[in-house]
Amino acid sequence: MLKIEDLWVEVAGREVLKGINLEIPSGETHALFGRNGSGKTTLLMTIMGFAGYKVKHGRIFFKGEDITDLPPYERARRGIGILFQRPPTLRGVKLRDMLTICSQGRLNPQELALIYGFDDFLDRDVNLGFSGGEIKKSELLQLLAQNPDLVLLDEPESGVDMENLQVIGQMIRRLLEKDVHRRRTKSGLIITHTGFILNYVTADRGYVMLDGQIYCHGNPLEIFEGIQKHGYEECLRCLRRI
Repeated sequence: MLKIEDLWVEVAGREVLKGINLEIPSGETHALFGRNGSGKTTLLMTIMGFAGYKVKHGRIFFKGEDITDLPPYERARRGIGILFQRPPTLRGVKLRDMLTICSQGRLNPQELALIYGFDDFLDRDVNLGFSGGEIKKSELLQLLAQNPDLVLLDEPESGVDMENLQVIGQMIRRLLEKDVHRRRTKSGLIITHTGFILNYVTADRGYVMLDGQIYCHGNPLEIFEGIQKHGYEECLRCLRRI
């Protein structure tokens, strides 16, 4: 689904990503751990193709196609969707209209919002005056309407209380086909600082990013447990021992 080869990225003249290699097969969900400022969000924004994230070297492939130089809207059309950690407020754009646009008229916004008790927000401006949990639900409803093949999730648990986190987890599981028993086709890359989202959404593989590089990979729950016990400082000490 996604293949990244030796990716080096510069932001505002500063080298942030340094030789990233990553593969996510179809149907798998991977989790990327790392403390703040390690380059996790830069990786997602680069995959999505946003301006300001300059690829100095390396390539990004989606479903076998080189998308390194494609604009964001072309990547979205091909089946990549993103949940922002801090999405913008869209004044004058109703959530109902946004869901219709995202689904290209395939879905009834009322029916989709009712599933998650969010129908009262349909005629409000997108994210205007929403709480942290409400913003995440709004963003996930838009992704559900878009129905992408690859879902990029930037700290979905950030700013969400425990009650809303369960609903957020349900929405992500639906996005990634976690509740179906047939062969899954949707893939995901979840960025997490705390790792708490893994209590609600299972991941197949985990990685740790430090200073713009991926240093280790393995069972995501084992990695999370290690981070909880010892923090990211232990990752740095481990590297110094190698």
